[in-house]
Amino acid sequence: MYALVTGASRGIGRAISLLLAQRGYDLLLVARSQDQLTALAQEIGATHQRQARVLALDLAAPGAADAVAAWAQQQTDQLAVLVNNAGYGLWGRFEALSLPDQQNMLQLNMALPVALTHLLLPALHQVPQAYVLNVASTAAYQAVPSLALYAASKAFLLSFSRGLRYELKATNVSVTCLCPGATTTSFADRAGMGAELQATANKVSMTAEAVAEIAVAGLLAGEAEVVPGVLNKVSAGLTSFVPKGIVEKIAAGIYEKYL
Repeated sequence: MYALVTGASRGIGRAISLLLAQRGYDLLLVARSQDQLTALAQEIGATHQRQARVLALDLAAPGAADAVAAWAQQQTDQLAVLVNNAGYGLWGRFEALSLPDQQNMLQLNMALPVALTHLLLPALHQVPQAYVLNVASTAAYQAVPSLALYAASKAFLLSFSRGLRYELKATNVSVTCLCPGATTTSFADRAGMGAELQATANKVSMTAEAVAEIAVAGLLAGEAEVVPGVLNKVSAGLTSFVPKGIVEKIAAGIYEKYL
């Protein structure tokens, strides 16, 4: 059985890929960096004796989902796991950030996982048990000033995951949404966050490996939502009870003060 992981070259995607190999899956790895993908494929082969095939591709480019799906179908007819992990954030006020940059982010965070899932569901239905893991964020549970579109894209992904999960409940495909909090990845650098904000996030960050362990366990257990870490669970849960205006004020106090 094969697992396809987007954004597999580093961070949570890399850690999930290694854990799925440990669980006995062969891997289809997709990201932009050929060198990092090749190194990961070699590590999977050497450490877990599983096959890993790689596709270096800009996943935000037009036609990327079609290219990935066609490639995956050429590699195997035993696709059992789809991990939609590729994505990033942009930090700053909406009107100050470039519109093309923000549209590129939305393409990667929302349109790509929707398209890939739609294109690959027929293949996933061909195996006895299949799984889809969509990687969102604890930002999915609230509006976040200065990360407004990022948080909105993750809220979309969470809602999409739950709706699709219900539609597929009588089938062999289980859908899980992973909502991690601060994680020691390159997210802050890619988002353009300053050193002060990165330092604040680092105080409560989980490692990518710890997040991946919880994510893979929850995925294979068929959980609807996975929020790693006690602090993140409490934070996500409180957004259901605390007035939205207060939640947004707290978030703005964390993120906007460094703009």
